[in-house]
Amino acid sequence: MNQPRHCPAVLIAAPASGQGKTTVTAALARLHRNLGRKVRVFKCGPDFLDPMIHERASGAPVYQLDMWMVGEQESRRLLWEAAGEADLILIEGVMGLFDGTPSSADLARHFGVPVLGVIDGTAMAQTFGALALGLARYQPDLPFAGVLANRVGTLRHAQLLEGSLTEGLRWYGALSRETGIELPSRHLGLVQASELNDLDVRLDAAAQALGSSCEVALPPPVTFAAPEVVEAEPLLAGVRIAVARDEAFAFTYGASLDLLRAMGAELHFFSPIHDREMPDADSLYLPGGYPELHHQALSENTPMLDAIRAHHTAGKPLLAECGGMLYLLNSLTDVEGTRAELVGLLQGDAVMQKKLAALALQSVELPEGVLRGHTYHHSLTSTEWQPIARGLSPNGGRGAEAVYRQGRMTASYVHFYFPSNPAAVAALFAPDLKIAIAAMGRPDKPASTIDRVETQSNGGAGLPAIGS
Repeated sequence: MNQPRHCPAVLIAAPASGQGKTTVTAALARLHRNLGRKVRVFKCGPDFLDPMIHERASGAPVYQLDMWMVGEQESRRLLWEAAGEADLILIEGVMGLFDGTPSSADLARHFGVPVLGVIDGTAMAQTFGALALGLARYQPDLPFAGVLANRVGTLRHAQLLEGSLTEGLRWYGALSRETGIELPSRHLGLVQASELNDLDVRLDAAAQALGSSCEVALPPPVTFAAPEVVEAEPLLAGVRIAVARDEAFAFTYGASLDLLRAMGAELHFFSPIHDREMPDADSLYLPGGYPELHHQALSENTPMLDAIRAHHTAGKPLLAECGGMLYLLNSLTDVEGTRAELVGLLQGDAVMQKKLAALALQSVELPEGVLRGHTYHHSLTSTEWQPIARGLSPNGGRGAEAVYRQGRMTASYVHFYFPSNPAAVAALFAPDLKIAIAAMGRPDKPASTIDRVETQSNGGAGLPAIGS
């Protein structure tokens, strides 16, 4: 367990968002998979939609890497484990290569993974070489593999871009803008993979186009040091957790679900849209997603609304994140002004906005402990409930999200990354409060903690709209 592992790897980055990193990463994954290689893909930073595409492209689970939210040790473990089974590791960066703290470049440098620069070649010729050189040399200690041109017009155009490269920069090929593989988007990002009936056709077309433009060779191997392995405690042994999963609720981290299983929980997935009843469960997890696109169908499924209410009335744990929180409100109104009445456990209303309302990493100190995650939403919510906590962004990002609680129900815009504090997560989902308190590891303050978990008030003066 303490031996380093070696595997070819690159981190796909770009000068800015919108250059086509996701399309290129997915095309590379499908290209090498079609050649019989086992490919593992990771995504830098908090993201749910890109990993859905990459799972289809690679045929393997996709996890997040991040020096703050995921942490250095957990990121190291994920890479080391992947290196033990994969022929190639691909990591899709976030934003521009050097943007943010920590940035994609920081992660690449820390783990010694060379960067593959993706540059949109639209309306560009020799300047492509200047941009490529800037990416490669801006930070002299950054390992750099080469560049790949996206949205190239013709073969001659690709030749001009390749010919502009200097100082021995490697050409990884070009992806044409005529191949019909651009992935459609909506307000939160890409359309979910399950909604694209022709996704595999698009991916195969992209892979073929990319393979015809360059020599299909693996990058040099990268050495991944062995991590410190900490076994998960069985804090949720035998606990049955109902997890919402359908077109409206799909934003879950694979690592978070893995952690629940590792702590002994049994996960039972269900659809608040299509199912008429919840699974028999001790606890309930309502993750984020696109409830605003399905709020009428959710509103019309009254047996499910009643089941959610009954779960809460029975005093069972319930965690709702972002879209899951919107589902618990009295109503949700979409951008066209169509209003739908929903569960009504969280007194308040949400209205979708055409512009982004909040985007930030978040650290939240709950009674159970500190959890890390992120927020990203286009809705504003008004409620008179007082929050038990607010998020704090580590890099000054927009958003100090409120966390609301009544009994065992916890709701917030924050998407929590469960491995950031397993004991706190176990306390949130444990049906027995004594077990929950023990999981929190706070034997010095059991009474006050129980009071906060059981009787947190939701009254008080009105608050400004969440995310405003």
